[in-house]
Amino acid sequence: MPIGLLGRKLGMSQIFDQHGRLVPVTFIEAGPCVVLDKKTADEDGYTAVQLGFGERKEKNTPKPLLGQFKKIGVPPMRFIKEFRLEDSGILESLPDVGSVLKVSDVFKEGEHVDVVGISKGRGFASPIKRWHTRRGPETHGSMYHRRPGSQGASSYPSRTWKGKHAAGHMGASRCTALNLVIMKTDEEKNLILVKGSVPGHNNGFVIIRKTVRAKKAERQIRLLATKEARLAELAAKAINPLKASKKAAGR
Repeated sequence: MPIGLLGRKLGMSQIFDQHGRLVPVTFIEAGPCVVLDKKTADEDGYTAVQLGFGERKEKNTPKPLLGQFKKIGVPPMRFIKEFRLEDSGILESLPDVGSVLKVSDVFKEGEHVDVVGISKGRGFASPIKRWHTRRGPETHGSMYHRRPGSQGASSYPSRTWKGKHAAGHMGASRCTALNLVIMKTDEEKNLILVKGSVPGHNNGFVIIRKTVRAKKAERQIRLLATKEARLAELAAKAINPLKASKKAAGR
């Protein structure tokens, strides 16, 4: 997993970009994150960094975790996650245990990120809401309106197939919004403004990491940087409509 930060979703709003277009953004309070531990391949079998975000009461903290926090000399953290690293050199470049990671240490404006969160819980939902199945006729004579449909024939298979789209619990699961653009950062307030929506409710914890779709992000950045030049080139190659009509007619 690429290095990232832990944060809290604050809500959505709108801002104007440099071209004057209105862009929907999500406000995320990213950090400051405390470096709680560094895992090395020699001692732990893998390379990772453990980060903590958001303080919690000491009485609500499990005793093993409380001992770790006291050893480091930091207050108890509420949200703790590990970021696995492929290169040990990245681990050496990070601050020491007990230090703080801020927005400017990891992200910059215009970068593409993935945001991981827990989606909103929808409770027990019907197949129409959960799986977008088609409903029955709405006429008076129809006795089939919002039913789940056939569950399996009597003679064969005499059971319900696994994976049948039926009613059940919906939402409250981990999901990821991929390849979002950082529109603006505020180091003083520890804010990141990402384009679009992210999973979860307001004040829900999220993980912000560098996108796993690196090739697609590079292509989008390259196209955005060369957009004006490409449009100017197309305008210079404008075809004379009279010549175009003659060419189409075969003259």
